[in-house]
Amino acid sequence: MRQLPDLPVAITSERDNDGRLVGLAFDSVPPLPTPETNPWLVAVDGSDNALRAVAHAVQQANDMNACALHLVHVQPWLSKEAAEAELAHRAWLATERARALLDAEGHPWRLHVVMGDVAKGILHLAEQLHCRSIVIGSRGLGLTGSLLFGSVTSKLMHLGGPPLAVVP
Repeated sequence: MRQLPDLPVAITSERDNDGRLVGLAFDSVPPLPTPETNPWLVAVDGSDNALRAVAHAVQQANDMNACALHLVHVQPWLSKEAAEAELAHRAWLATERARALLDAEGHPWRLHVVMGDVAKGILHLAEQLHCRSIVIGSRGLGLTGSLLFGSVTSKLMHLGGPPLAVVP
């Protein structure tokens, strides 16, 4: 069994009306100098698709004067006890490769962890941060697969919001 990593201290936490932990944010070291400057949101879930999205966002950010890269990881709803014990650890493990890529490229980041519906969680955070773009990796399900299983990308397109960059 994999040992749980030591977690940094969250810079923010959010709780629902019942006191359940529903959101956290962590900063890189060094932190984003200006998190509100041209913010881009990159959805990460631990997959190779998400890692390609992070690499694309880094490439785009390198071509700009300033771009704050925010990562978002959405977990399904957890009980109050499970959220306290596991939310941060699950997100930290799932985003390990994405954070390492950004660190290797010398790009500071902010990781946002939220619970709930993936598409709605991504869109809500993008609106809160006034993001210029959302970057997401494509699962490659194709039209039939997306219709049968749903697709976060399809949901984001239907819900609207900032421009969406889908990385194959």
